[in-house]
Order: sequence, then structure tokens, then C-alpha cells
Amino acid sequence: AAMRSRAEVDATLQTAKLNPAELLPAVQCLSFGPQAGGGECCLLQLEPGLCAELEAGRSLVIRGEKDEHAVLCSKDKTYDMKIADTSNMLLFVPGCKTPEELNADAASCNIIHSQIAGFSKNYWELRRCRPKLKKLRKLLMEDPYEGPDSQKDQTSTFSKYTTEDLLSLIQASEEEILHQLQVIDACKIEGYWRVLDFDYEMKLLNHVTQLIDSESWPLSKVPLCACLEELGSLEPREMIEHILLSYGRKYVDAGEVFFEMREDKICRAIAQMLLQNAVKFNLSEFEEVWQQSVPEGMTTRLDQLQGLALVDRSSRPETIFLLKVEDLPEDNQERFNSLFGVRQKWTEVDITPYIQDLCAEKQTVGALLTKYARSSMLNGVKVYNSRRPIS
Repeated sequence: AAMRSRAEVDATLQTAKLNPAELLPAVQCLSFGPQAGGGECCLLQLEPGLCAELEAGRSLVIRGEKDEHAVLCSKDKTYDMKIADTSNMLLFVPGCKTPEELNADAASCNIIHSQIAGFSKNYWELRRCRPKLKKLRKLLMEDPYEGPDSQKDQTSTFSKYTTEDLLSLIQASEEEILHQLQVIDACKIEGYWRVLDFDYEMKLLNHVTQLIDSESWPLSKVPLCACLEELGSLEPREMIEHILLSYGRKYVDAGEVFFEMREDKICRAIAQMLLQNAVKFNLSEFEEVWQQSVPEGMTTRLDQLQGLALVDRSSRPETIFLLKVEDLPEDNQERFNSLFGVRQKWTEVDITPYIQDLCAEKQTVGALLTKYARSSMLNGVKVYNSRRPIS
């Protein structure tokens, strides 16, 4: 296209009945460059924090397999990516000067010819979301570690996963993935992340609690060295240390490493061991057996079982059964469908441990219940049931 002259610009202003005195003296004439196709440019809208990440030279990663909705991850946060359409076409003009820049440069009372390098009618919008971590446990549970003597480990055909593998498969940031590996008590064995088979984990825990008992150590001061010394002939030393890290809090006293055993977590694991072989358990019988099964000096309480087991107060006699929050769907609606399939009406106290992890930033359990359930009163107690029929 021929370049516009100043006279043509002035004639256009006159036709448009615009007063040149009210406008900046510089005129930018835009023309489409030869490569101005819309396809190869994508716009991404970033919040200031993410912008700072990129400016500091850190990278943002888009994660997801072919059948998953893409997410974008920084070092420690995960964002949903959605396409937002705009009613105005957005033009990419390299070296484009803004009115402020033109104002500052008074000498530029001339014509600037700019080429449009590309255009777009939409952009990617990011929304902070919960990391999709359910798959992490699912992958590691395909092949739980049953100990060094397990034949299954030698012949297993399942994949094993390094940190790099998990970063490419799980839709979450690196920090969120590493934190979740801690939450599920995963450990690195020969460079691969593994979770322990539950029976093997209980066997290790049993070795430790029996040793504590026979040595009459206080539960708040279990010495690492002595445990490794005594139990090292029975199981790999790193497994003994792993079980102490999983079920205790590590600290150093006078240069020696000790563990303060976590009563709630140990009681919870033993309850799971007792409950996993029964469909339902008479509550009072269970409470009695449970208290007898935990190490000397520990006290069992039902609130240790939040998100692991559910008490049915309406049955006669009252019963308790295993219902693990990690076995429930990750999607909000599916989670509620699944819970209302187990029980028609829930009190807020009972349902909270099973939906707490669905709360987004600054979201409350109450807000989730308002959205996915309807409330009513039953014998003076507020209960929640499904908004839709459950098939």
C-alpha cells in the first residue's frame, strides 16, 4: 500500500470533522504486514505476580495429557486456562508508541508508519484452581512397595515414576506435587517415588511401637540411632527412618536425633487396619478393640478418624465403616453425588471432612454446601441433601 502523506491525513481529518488542534501532532498509519496472519499469535493475560515470575527469568509450564483440560503452572500455583473472546480485534504492532510516549517526544509531529504483525479475537484467561493431585496417588498405588523381599517388585510390569515423570503427568505445580508426596507419605526408593503397601507400612509401624514398648521409651522421645540399630536386621534402615518420619515429628536434642510419635496418626492407621476387613463394625465393640490395639499410653478418639471412617448413628446398634476421602472423586459435583449416594442426609459436622479439600482459596464449606446441596431441618438439626435426584 502506498504511504499516506501529511496532506492526505489532514484531508481525512477534515472529512471526519475533527479539529487537528485537539489531537496529538503525530499520526500513526497502520498497515498489515505480509505475515499478519492471526493463527500464530496467542495472548495470555497474567496477574502481576505471574508477570514478575517471567520477568525474573522463571518459566511457566502448561501441563496436561491429550484428554485433559490444560492448566498453567508456576513454581507453586496452578491455573485453569480458558479462552476469552473479545468484541474488538486486538492488533499486534511491534514498536507501537503510546500517546504518553508521543507526548513526551514533541519532535515527532509527523507521520509514523507502523506495520501490524498479527491480530487476535481472543486471549487466554487464567484462573487460580486447585491442583489436580488425585492422579498422583492413583499412579503410585498401581504398584505399592511391599518391602525388599517382595517377589512382586522384581516381576512388576507397572511403570515407576521419578520426580520428572510426575511433573509431566500431574496437573499441578512442582511445589504442590512435592507437598502432596509428603502428605501421602511417599518415599524415594532407588530414585523412584513409591507409596508403601498398607500391610507393609503396618508391619514397620508395629516393629517400631513394639520396640518403644520393650525399651519403655517415652512416646515423645524415640531415639533414631537406637531404632536403626535394633531394627536394622529386620528391615532396611531407610524404611525404619521413613516410618518414623511418617508417624513422628523429628527433632534434635544434644546432637542426637529423636522423634515425637504422633498419637492421632498412629491411632488412625490402626483404626484403618481394623476397619478395612469389615463392611460395618458395631461402634461400641470397635471402640473397645481399637483402644486395646493401640500402643500403651495412647488414647483413641473418634475425631481422629475424620475423612477416614463414618459413624452411622441412626442404625441400631450404632455402626462405623470405612469411607476414605482420598477414594472420592476430585470433581465437586461428582464428589457430592458420591456422598449423597452413601447417605441421603448429612449434618455439616459429618460432611465437612469429606468436602473440606474442595474449598478453593477463601471459600468456606458453607458456600460449597449452599451451591451443591439443599438444607432442611430434621429433629431440630440442620441437614443437607442432594439438589438433584441420585440414580
